[in-house]
Amino acid sequence: MGAAFNPMIATVLPVLNEASHIGACLDSLIQQTYRSSNHVILVLDGGSTDGTANEVEAAILRSAHADGPKIELHSNPGRFVAEGRNLALKLIPDSVTHVLELIGHSTVKPDHIAVLVEEWVRISEIESRPLAALGCRVTSREGELEAVEAWIEATLASPLGSGGGQFEAFKKASPCKIPAFVLHARDALVAVGGWDESFISSQDSDLSMRLAAEGYALWRTPRATVRMSKRTGLKRWWKMGHRYGFWRTKTVLRHPKRMSLREYLPWFGLLLTLALFALETNLWVVPIGAYGGALTLEAARMVLRFKRPSLLFGVPLCIFILHTSFSIGLVDGLVRRGRAATDR
Repeated sequence: MGAAFNPMIATVLPVLNEASHIGACLDSLIQQTYRSSNHVILVLDGGSTDGTANEVEAAILRSAHADGPKIELHSNPGRFVAEGRNLALKLIPDSVTHVLELIGHSTVKPDHIAVLVEEWVRISEIESRPLAALGCRVTSREGELEAVEAWIEATLASPLGSGGGQFEAFKKASPCKIPAFVLHARDALVAVGGWDESFISSQDSDLSMRLAAEGYALWRTPRATVRMSKRTGLKRWWKMGHRYGFWRTKTVLRHPKRMSLREYLPWFGLLLTLALFALETNLWVVPIGAYGGALTLEAARMVLRFKRPSLLFGVPLCIFILHTSFSIGLVDGLVRRGRAATDR
């Protein structure tokens, strides 16, 4: 590829009721240093009722006045993310070679696309397989965080809360199973049939597993960062954890290699505690004490890291909620079909 590599990129944004966030998201894309003539933005609205479309129309005018990228607003009759992205694949011009995934409640730095393109070139030169996906790091939104937001962000910054998923704070570029907010090669997407619309959530995990199975390389780089607005209340945090667990099971049933034993540790701990209790031995308090001690130590570490005393209470609470809701979701995914999320 070399220095002449200058792909035509389509940023795809499936949205639903994102009026409070979509303007900032689109402004961050309008301000990209990557040449606007090689960038088009498609917003796929799944039926918003909160003025999202008006915000997008205003951004279209701002981009035109700033000689920014072309922004298109389309209706997404399928409503959900997978349907929106597949629709975008049909709508984008033939000249588009790469597709960038974003969501309405996210923003990126001005050099985001330029950095991804640079990294694509560098990685392609050292990777023997065809590169299909390049993801990035995910961090908190810009601005001062409210209390519960800060607890959730600290939880996601912890190994007890992030695992190896999209919120992992990795520090070097490397191959990975499930990259986040990916720049995809369009031909790879077409080769595997795009996104599976039976996945209301976790469609990205399913897509990544199918790409890997076809011999494509998937990487991530810390040089590019997406700032994402996450949950602001504990009820939504619970729903998110349950949803992630539910769709993790659906993904594992389709792709057994996606299974991670660490995600089942809360169930192992509960069963061990119940077994010890049934044996009428006082040892049943040991797993509970060990778990509580681990949460307390992690909370203290987060207080020192973020200089926010309320994390001493908030982090253990949020980790416990996440472990409980995710674990229940894992079992729920075995017995029930999925439905649309209600946590946003």
